[in-house]
Amino acid sequence: MDKELQLKALEEFRDYVIKRSKANLRKKKSTGNLSKSLNAEVKVMPNSIRFFFEMAEYGFYQDKGVSGTRKKYNTEFSYTTKAPPPKAFDKWIVRKGIAPRDKSGKFLTRKSLQFALSRYIFVNGIKPSLFFTRPFEAAFKELPNELIEAYGLESEELFDTIMKENFRNYANK
Repeated sequence: MDKELQLKALEEFRDYVIKRSKANLRKKKSTGNLSKSLNAEVKVMPNSIRFFFEMAEYGFYQDKGVSGTRKKYNTEFSYTTKAPPPKAFDKWIVRKGIAPRDKSGKFLTRKSLQFALSRYIFVNGIKPSLFFTRPFEAAFKELPNELIEAYGLESEELFDTIMKENFRNYANK
């Protein structure tokens, strides 16, 4: 398989993963910031290929999930000693129009709600959405066998490498 065909196959792979990941995020009715942060690059060199998928840091946690102190998910991320900052939920609460009341019917303060959400997520974690993982695995199955054999690609290994590399790049920004 010549380099031009390899590049075309890899570009189709990249485009499919980005398109389906964004579609998955639209279903969640979020702000669109994570969707806008999705980006990818692919290069074919004489003896190797380079993939680069990029997203906002919290996308890794949304995709893979985060284990809480009580509820565990099959993920490398977990809350152990520190809960997410309550302030992180402020805009989400407003956007979702959440305004719970206490037993006497009075509205809870936003700070109380932020703290409750932070505590809930610390204990129960974040369920994996796999908004990125599923399209990646589906697209990988469609890559030509010649390409997979030429570079010794394995789906799980390639995915883990891409995620770790991009997570490292994000942490270094």
